Amino acid sequence: MWRICQGDFTFELQGHNESVSSVAFSLDGMLLASGSFDGLIKVWDVASRNLKCTLEGTDKGIEWLRWHPRGHLILAGSEDGIAFLWNADNGACLKMFRGHGQSVTCGDFTPDGRKICTGSDDATLRVWNPRTAESIHVVRGHPYHREGIICLAISSDSSLALTGSKDGSIHIVNITNGRVVSSLRDHVDSIECIGLSASNPWAATGSADQKLIIWDLQHSVPRCTCHHPGGVTCLLWLGTSKYVATGCVDGKVRIWDSLSGSCVKTLSGHSDVIQSVASSSDGDYLVSTSTDKTARVFEIKEFK
Repeated sequence: MWRICQGDFTFELQGHNESVSSVAFSLDGMLLASGSFDGLIKVWDVASRNLKCTLEGTDKGIEWLRWHPRGHLILAGSEDGIAFLWNADNGACLKMFRGHGQSVTCGDFTPDGRKICTGSDDATLRVWNPRTAESIHVVRGHPYHREGIICLAISSDSSLALTGSKDGSIHIVNITNGRVVSSLRDHVDSIECIGLSASNPWAATGSADQKLIIWDLQHSVPRCTCHHPGGVTCLLWLGTSKYVATGCVDGKVRIWDSLSGSCVKTLSGHSDVIQSVASSSDGDYLVSTSTDKTARVFEIKEFK
């Protein structure tokens, strides 16, 4: 773990036997969870730096994890096609969500915490009741994705899920009834990342086709297209601002004006593919990780 302002190393958390696929702080900042391809999730007490508990349930790799929006519950998807719900305070596995035929590649709680959405390599989206682990809706077949789902995002009012696929399509699903309400088609390669604006009815999508597209969700049309020299691997809306940060296979992080589609800043330093981007809670700093085995911190106060 690093102190962002100074960039100095503070402490190291050890315990996994394979690559760490995802890390996330609980909303209150008290706990840190790390998921690994060793099939385990480790939950750490941030203040004491001690291991609080180890979450078990699968012998396959953990693809991703998410914290509940209001508590110490962790949702995670596994390569074995199962999603799990754990209580991070006592390590208990509360529910197992079975139904996907292949790896659960993405998922999240709805912001109101009342439902769970998961996407899979089996090209289906499932909507779940977190209390019963019942699959409420299964979205598949025409006019939905033909190939595996890579990423998803859920609207702030918990009504819509946007999913991106290897087939280059993006579909918008009504979470209440499980129906596809619209499709966004302008990419020509796999959709790697999706993000929703906090201040406008817009979505940002990044693709291996080297494009970031800003969409007007009210009319399901592109507002602007931002071209990269390589595939887009990750993206992040910067708070409630008009700016979107993207990571690219060329090792650069770029900041885009979503109104004009222009690149307003290029952040250099990495020598290989950008894997992820995240911002500090105050919006002053952006952290990027790369396959060059480094993390870099950039000051982005001007884009708040």
